[in-house]
Amino acid sequence: MKSYVGSKIRELRKAAGMTQTELAAKLDISSSAVGMYEQGRREPDSDMILKLCSVFGVSSDHLLGNCKERDTGDLSVIFDEFTQVLSSHQGLMFDGVPLDEDDRKKLVEAIKAVAAIAQQQKKKSFG
Repeated sequence: MKSYVGSKIRELRKAAGMTQTELAAKLDISSSAVGMYEQGRREPDSDMILKLCSVFGVSSDHLLGNCKERDTGDLSVIFDEFTQVLSSHQGLMFDGVPLDEDDRKKLVEAIKAVAAIAQQQKKKSFG
């Protein structure tokens, strides 16, 4: 009996180009535990949900299916998706220079900072 969370873990893992063994190593659990999550035979606890979100660069709402991401229009959802895209594509470059994981995180944080500044300016304009 496959659960939504299990299906989502599998989808995110495959999108990231990871095997169950690779994901298990990142989560510090056994690959059989990953398999059980994906098959819906075991549900991740709250700590594991947070680890999974961190590994995949998504929100817990995205992982748990608590919202319709595409319908919200919320930039945080778009940033989660963008983070996932950055995480899942190996060999990304910027101006011919390879991006490592730290570069990817900095890129996402820079975009979030610019969005926050734009939001503050908009509030001042309409405030």
